Amino acid sequence: MTDLEKHWDDLAVGPAPVDAILRRARRTSLGPAATGRRRPEDRLRRSLTTVAVLGGVAAAFVAGTIVPDAGGPDGPVAGGLGGNATPVAFHGELQAKSCDGLLASYVDRSVDLVTKDGWGDPFLVNRAASNWVQEDGLRRLDDFSTARDSVIPRSTSLDQAAGATSNFGKTSNAKSSDTGTNVQETGVDEPDSVKTDGTVLIRLRGAVLTTYDVSGDTLDQLGRLDLGDFHDGEILLAGSTVVAVGNDGSRYSPDSVQGAALGTGAGSPSPQTRVLSVSIDDPAAPRLEQTVDYDAALVAARQHGTDVRVVLSKGLPDLAFEDGATAEENRKLVERTTLDDWLPHVSVDGGESTDLLDCDRVAVPRADLAPATMAVVGFGATTPGTTDALGLAGDAPLTYESDDHLYLAASAPGSSFDGCFDCLRRTTASGSATGASDGTSHVYDFTVDGTGATYVGAGEVEGSIRDRWSMDEYDGVLRVAVGPSTETADASSIVTLRAQGEELVEIGRIDDLGANEDIKAVRWFDGLALVVTFRQIDPLYAVDLTDPTKPVLEGELKIPGFSSYLHPLSSVRVLGIGSDGRNRAQAGFFDVSDLTDVRRLDKLTYAPGTQARAGDDPRQFTWVREARSALTVIARGNKGFVSELHIENGRMTNTMTEVEYGRDVDAVRLVQVGDGKVVLVTGEDVRFFPLA
Repeated sequence: MTDLEKHWDDLAVGPAPVDAILRRARRTSLGPAATGRRRPEDRLRRSLTTVAVLGGVAAAFVAGTIVPDAGGPDGPVAGGLGGNATPVAFHGELQAKSCDGLLASYVDRSVDLVTKDGWGDPFLVNRAASNWVQEDGLRRLDDFSTARDSVIPRSTSLDQAAGATSNFGKTSNAKSSDTGTNVQETGVDEPDSVKTDGTVLIRLRGAVLTTYDVSGDTLDQLGRLDLGDFHDGEILLAGSTVVAVGNDGSRYSPDSVQGAALGTGAGSPSPQTRVLSVSIDDPAAPRLEQTVDYDAALVAARQHGTDVRVVLSKGLPDLAFEDGATAEENRKLVERTTLDDWLPHVSVDGGESTDLLDCDRVAVPRADLAPATMAVVGFGATTPGTTDALGLAGDAPLTYESDDHLYLAASAPGSSFDGCFDCLRRTTASGSATGASDGTSHVYDFTVDGTGATYVGAGEVEGSIRDRWSMDEYDGVLRVAVGPSTETADASSIVTLRAQGEELVEIGRIDDLGANEDIKAVRWFDGLALVVTFRQIDPLYAVDLTDPTKPVLEGELKIPGFSSYLHPLSSVRVLGIGSDGRNRAQAGFFDVSDLTDVRRLDKLTYAPGTQARAGDDPRQFTWVREARSALTVIARGNKGFVSELHIENGRMTNTMTEVEYGRDVDAVRLVQVGDGKVVLVTGEDVRFFPLA
């Protein structure tokens, strides 16, 4: 086995030696222009926020009391347990309030949003509305043909770069989860429509759960279970238990969302979240075990082993605003609300609805966040009705979860933010969300252990966090890629923050990435960040993060188009999926063995009118290491294709397979169930997919 083959085979295992290549990169630095140092006049202002007071707060936590809001109208709050085993210790930027104080905070933050038409501010419409997905609409085009542009001739390839030193430490991010889903963090599984343990494959379509035997040479259906009044669901798999997360059908339609956004008062009741636990002890006879309902919208769901955590959002309450009422009359309705209107509720197996959160388990942020209630709810996969929950009385819908931390963020709109309906887009697999409007992004940090979460502290960064892929936590350091906002220069930055004593301190940053351009993709490793920005050309930046206090721009590559999704293929190679900037999907194959000289070895441009779906949903990308092939979904018009990109000798070859039509293109998944064995899931079919 050659050295290069070793690089290839260990691409997702263990730490990689980053120091040598980074030292070499620094010695051959491109000079001051590549250091990313900012001029004093371009420095972004940054503000730090208070976090844990380790001694006093820890004592209060153990004693079961809550640190009061210093100087506020509320006295100390007794630490109620709610449905949990331990009380919460809020402090610094998140303060505990009495029940009266909590209600007052909701009213104070929302009463000025009311007009004669009800909730009238389109930017602060009930965030439950954001569960609606605006369809882009696929154009019908003529024939499909794969167009291959000229490639950059390179002699170096995956099979010829013997002795190349790895830049990547965190290559484990390149792996799919053990259940077959392409995820952001190894060890943190994400919901999808398809899951597998390598022997049994479970597929959810509509309200029907179907199991298949994929262990042999033929694929056989085993059993089915109709989940009844269950909509828009996805599943997680923990051993022989399937956790389905969706809703009960009471959600906004596009028409009602537009009515609410325009301030007409139109809109149906806030959406519900439904969690189902299904036993597949006998895969031929799936069995529903428990049903849990919340009157709040689902923002995110993550799984650690057999523990599941969902983040919910309950927005502005549904009030009886009357036609012809004055703004003052409508404001009085808000002033008469109770906590029952604002806090989420839960019911188990159709039983009585009860409070999900006691007052002392809901923190009030000092930051001026939009009014809503975020609930972080943990439970065991087999017992979803037994919860461990805490809440945040503000809208922070952007969620990133590492193996031991959960971050909630309210992201400032970018400087190019130009419409309300962007703020209404659903937080999907890409994690896009829009929050605060003051040019500053607010981030709240929680440690996670089992089903529980403990508040650590908060920070803020001027700039816009595009999506959850723009956030990463490594070795106690939060790394954030921020794009421009109304409070920054028109460029992007990487900021590093660490909890130090009583503050979440900004310990390092690098600015001036992609002036007048937007962030399109970010990929993080232990000591490296790859950032793609775009407006007319595609700069791919390689940033050395081995010293988080001194991020260094080592190199950049400027080429037409952009990558909206980056996937490491080995310790020195990365595949980018995106667009050529001229309405054609594009794949690029990059050599990052020398950070000062990042090179594109090959590119493949698809036919006009094509879209690479992995940029919107990374679950439509699968890397099959044994076959050295990437499987990704390409759409053109109403047709969906699987593009099999095979990489050999530093070049890509492509085989296109037409697989689906219309909206069912969204349902296409390619799941690896064995060495080199892949299952294709489409809207109507589940079958093995033969690799070229």
